[in-house]
Amino acid sequence: MSEETVADIEIYTQPGCPFCVRALQILASKNVAFREIDAPHGTPERAEAIRRSGGSRTVPQIFVGDRSLGGCTELMQLDASGALDRLLGRA
Repeated sequence: MSEETVADIEIYTQPGCPFCVRALQILASKNVAFREIDAPHGTPERAEAIRRSGGSRTVPQIFVGDRSLGGCTELMQLDASGALDRLLGRA
């Protein structure tokens, strides 16, 4: 993670999740600071991710501030379109 903070980025993950690993790689490639929150099934952290996302039960769940970006697929789409850089203040 970088010391440079562009936005308050949080990502809820669980061990062994390949989608979580990919999303973490994308965020790391942007050289922005983010907070990874371990959120396995049945934990208060997972319940918080579900609440914040509006009911999505999958991981990862990615947030910039209070805005839900969705999961890995949505993050990949934002990155491919250039919208992720704009959202992070990079473009």
